[in-house]
Amino acid sequence: MKVDFIVYPEHGRPFTADATYWPDSTPKPVVIFAHGFKGFKDWGHFNLLATYFAKQGFVFIKFNFAYNGTTVDNHADMHDMEAFGQNNFSLELDDMQALVELLHSENPPIESNELDLSRLYLIGHSRGGGAVILKAAEEPRVKAVATWASVNRYDNRWDDLQMEQWKDNGVQYVQNARTGMQMPLYYQIVENFTENKYRLDIPSVVKRMQQPLLLLHGEQDETLPTQMARDLQSWKPDAELHLLPDADHSFGGKHPYEENELPEAALMAAELSIDFFRRHA
Repeated sequence: MKVDFIVYPEHGRPFTADATYWPDSTPKPVVIFAHGFKGFKDWGHFNLLATYFAKQGFVFIKFNFAYNGTTVDNHADMHDMEAFGQNNFSLELDDMQALVELLHSENPPIESNELDLSRLYLIGHSRGGGAVILKAAEEPRVKAVATWASVNRYDNRWDDLQMEQWKDNGVQYVQNARTGMQMPLYYQIVENFTENKYRLDIPSVVKRMQQPLLLLHGEQDETLPTQMARDLQSWKPDAELHLLPDADHSFGGKHPYEENELPEAALMAAELSIDFFRRHA
C-alpha cells in the first residue's frame, strides 16, 4: 500500500510525501528517506526502494523538501526554480521536523497501529545525508541513521572567488545535467549557513550525535569522493563504514528508471541499511 499525503511545516510552504507499507495492523519500524541536491522523492528507483523496504517489514516514507523545486500540485519533477533558489539547510531540517511531528501526532497520515515510532530511522542520500545527520543530532526520537554517499560538510565547494561573485550578484546558477535547466542559488543560503553554523556545521554536529551511524559510499562515486565518508567516520569513530566497490553516486539509479528491479548497488545499500537498523532496534 502507498499513501500520499501533504505536510504543513511552520515556514508555510507545504510539501508532498508518501508512505509505502504492507498493512496488517502490526506496528512496524519507520524509515524516513531524504533525497539529495537536485533530487525529489520519486526520482529514479526510489519507488522500487520504498517497495523493497516495505516487503522487509518497514514503513518507508519519502518526501520532497518543500523548496526542492516541486510543488504540491506538481511533484513529479522540479519546475519551480524560484523556490529551488530560496531553499536552505535550515528549511530542510524544519521540513524533516514537521514530518516527524506529524507521525507522532494524534492524526498521522497512516493508521497509528501500523507504526512503531520507537524504531524510527533516517536514510539520507548525498546532501540528504548531511540533513539526516543534523536532524538526528537534534531529535532524540531517531534511533539510528544511514547515509548513502553523503556530503561531509555543506561549504566545501564555496571557494573565495565564487563567494565574492555570488555575494555581489546575489545569485549563481547551476545546470541540471539531466534537463539542461539553469537552476538559481540565491546567496541567502550562505547567509543562513553562517548565521546557523552551530546547527548546520556537519563536522562538529556529527561529533555530538548520539545515535548509531552507518556510512555507505560507492568507490565509483563520480560526484563525491570516498574521502567524505572517511572524514565522517574520523569525526564519529563508532560509525560503521562500508565502501561499495561497484557503486556510483546514485547507486546504479537514473531518471527515469525503467527497470522493474532495484539496481544491484542500491539493493546492496538497502540490505546493509536494513541489517543495521535491525541491529539497532
